[in-house]
Amino acid sequence: MANTKKTISADASNPLGTLVNLWPYMWPQGRADLKARVIWATFYLFLAKFVLLTVPYFFKWATDALNGKLDMAGILPAFLLGAVVLVIALNFTRILQVGLNQLRDALFASVGQYAVRQLAYRTFVHMHQLSLRFHLERKTGGLSRIIERGTKGIETIVRFTILNTVPTLLEFLLTAIIFWVSYGFWYVLVTAVTVALYIWFTVKASDWRIAIRRSMNDSDTDANTKAIDSLLNFETVKYFGNEEMEAKRFDASMARYEKAATDVWTSLGWLNFGQGVIFGLGTTVMMVMSALAVQRGEQTIGDFVFVNALLLQLSVPLNFIGFVYREIRQGLTDIEQMFELLEVQPEVVDRPDARQLDIGQGAIAFKNVHFSYDPARPILKGVSFEVPAGKTVAIVGPSGAGKSTISRLLYRFYDVQGGSITIDGQDVRDITQHSLRAAIGMVPQDTVLFNDTIAYNIRYGRPSASEEEVLAAADVAQIGHFISALPDGFGTKVGERGLKLSGGEKQRVAIARTVLKAPPILILDEATSALDTTTEHEIQSALDVVSRNRTTLVIAHRLSTVIGADEIIVLRDGQIAERGTHNALLEQNGLYASMWNRQREAVQAEEQLRKVREEDDLGVVMRGVPAAE
Repeated sequence: MANTKKTISADASNPLGTLVNLWPYMWPQGRADLKARVIWATFYLFLAKFVLLTVPYFFKWATDALNGKLDMAGILPAFLLGAVVLVIALNFTRILQVGLNQLRDALFASVGQYAVRQLAYRTFVHMHQLSLRFHLERKTGGLSRIIERGTKGIETIVRFTILNTVPTLLEFLLTAIIFWVSYGFWYVLVTAVTVALYIWFTVKASDWRIAIRRSMNDSDTDANTKAIDSLLNFETVKYFGNEEMEAKRFDASMARYEKAATDVWTSLGWLNFGQGVIFGLGTTVMMVMSALAVQRGEQTIGDFVFVNALLLQLSVPLNFIGFVYREIRQGLTDIEQMFELLEVQPEVVDRPDARQLDIGQGAIAFKNVHFSYDPARPILKGVSFEVPAGKTVAIVGPSGAGKSTISRLLYRFYDVQGGSITIDGQDVRDITQHSLRAAIGMVPQDTVLFNDTIAYNIRYGRPSASEEEVLAAADVAQIGHFISALPDGFGTKVGERGLKLSGGEKQRVAIARTVLKAPPILILDEATSALDTTTEHEIQSALDVVSRNRTTLVIAHRLSTVIGADEIIVLRDGQIAERGTHNALLEQNGLYASMWNRQREAVQAEEQLRKVREEDDLGVVMRGVPAAE
């Protein structure tokens, strides 16, 4: 995909500057075929303009021929001077002009659509290059609407700028020359004043409408954001019975959109009316001047018809100039937010001399790491530890201690503000992000799947994997038998965010995906904390298989999942409070032991409650009464 590295921006107050910045999209580099289409489309457009200017002449000649006043001997051959022939020629030129315009549009269609595709591609890639912080602060619904409007806006600007603006100005110039040569200065003056007033009014009225249009866009974005946010949280809405509240929030946004959209159409009506008045007054003056000239014998009826026809033709580009200006200004308004997105710089970028990660054993080292999302609230305060190659180190601690931040820093979603993180002695800031993340596999707490098949979601770990490799990965994750039992097997759709699967099934898909990726380094970020105890044990056995002989960093809430770790690090308030093996930490009788005892008591209470329920159900069945569901 071709791409432009130049920073572009949209400024509604400076359309010309924006159009200069958009030139790479109008004249795409590396696409000689599209440049040729632009040239030919422009040629046919100019040819159509010249053909169009002959229409009033044929109208004039046909009128004078019918009136017996045609005096074209020596200019046109005699056989062309018949009224019927001139009428046929008149309509032929009209048909030819329409044909040339359609040929122009057909040639330019691929240029406009390529520009849309190029900008949409660049925006999509840029969104994935932006940092995690940006995406956590933005709303997906609003972003999708901004991109949708922006891609449409770029097509409007590219099409109207190349195909209409310059040729229309040429038509004004040629019309003025014709009036000057044929009828004198006063006709040119009236034409110039009419055009100047028309354009002045159009610019002023369109500028007024821009603020209304921007308000409508903001309301549209807000309504779309609320709709998508509500639908993505469909279950939560149902849990709390807040359908009516969500509907009211959406309707409030749509009410603002309704008012703004109504204002847009109302203002358009006033704009069109004002344009009609200005051009109507100019036409009236010109037609009165011509009518008086006919009465004085200075012009023929054909001249009167010619002036009228030329003015009617002039009204089309005049109307179009107003339309083009409005569309370009509105297009700039639509794309300015998308260009603002393109101007957002990624928080984490590869250094110019960044190299590929030379992965050996996969040893990880955090050395005096300091980090904060907000300078006023430090998260990690001088954390140092190592994960030897092929070993498993667990990070535990209370909520907010900074456990998940460690995995985000290792993935380089953020850069440390002090200290360093190395893999096999290589600082992660000195290597490319792509090679770093290719070496790490992640099984997160909340597995979000793509709304596609199970096979697609597993193969996402390595898109080039064969069907046999996908099946083998599913077996390692202990989900192969379950998938095979489904009616559509691996072709089963998982639904939005994987909602058609249970929590344990989604986690197994995530494990299979990571198995298929086969990374030397593995991160388990609270991979079982959202599961029940029984499912946790099943998932844990699969994770034990996956982490074997891999450098593994476990971020855990449930301490029962880290008993076998080679080392357990206990974080508290962004610092390492304790470290050691499970048994050694219990002997210290500190924070870890306290957490272990509380969790063990909770598990024992849960187990005792389960047994009581089982005994109650058994007693009901023994008495011959069906157990309640």
